[in-house]
Parts: sequence; C-alpha cells; structure tokens
Amino acid sequence: MIRTGIKAALNDLIFSRDLTVEDAAERHFTPEYCQRTDGEWLDRAGFVEHITHLRTLVADGEIEVHDELYDGSKYADRHTVHVTKKDGSTVRLEVYVFADFAPDGRFSRIEEVSLMLQGADSDRGIASAR
Repeated sequence: MIRTGIKAALNDLIFSRDLTVEDAAERHFTPEYCQRTDGEWLDRAGFVEHITHLRTLVADGEIEVHDELYDGSKYADRHTVHVTKKDGSTVRLEVYVFADFAPDGRFSRIEEVSLMLQGADSDRGIASAR
C-alpha cells in the first residue's frame, strides 16, 4: 500500500494545474472524506469547493513539511504553506494536521488548525475560504 502525505496532496490539489481538482481529490481522499479546519467541518464536496476557490486566488506556492509522522492508519504533521496569490501578494500559514488513512492509503479524515504567519487581514480565513 502506498500512502499519501500532505505535501503530495496539496501540491496536486492547489499547484498542479494539469490535474483537475476532482482528479487530485480522488487520488488522495476517499469519497467519505471529511475535514475540520479551524473548527469548521466540511464533507468532500465542501472540500472540493474550497480547493476550487483557492485555485482562483493562488498563482504559485510550495509546501514545507517540518514534522511528519505515520503510525499505522494515523498521520500527523506540521507544515508551512507558502502562497503567492494572483494579485502578487503573499500568504504564509503554519498548519498542524491530525489525520486518518483509509485501507487504500488515502486520507479519510483530517483535522487541522492553521496559524497565519504572513498576509493581509483579509487572508485570515484562506484555510477554509469557499
């Protein structure tokens, strides 16, 4: 079994324009996937809506993983998302993730908390914007 990780998933979802959002989601997330970001729950459809919206805002970026732990079906990481928006402004978020894997190695659930390190006040909700 090959398990995904947050860097691969976010690169495919946000920065790989040769993949559709739905194809990237299918690659890394189960159909029953749910996510809680900063206290707000989304099902997979809501998550796809969020990522589709992000793609309208984001021009480029990178994911920097600082800590990553795989333990059976459990996953945890701390990463920084560096984003350059289409308007030229930049956003930097530190994110703490706790997740579950499905038997096929895709994420079935993620709970995360984000901390904005750099960006405008209007970008504070970017981690869950739709």
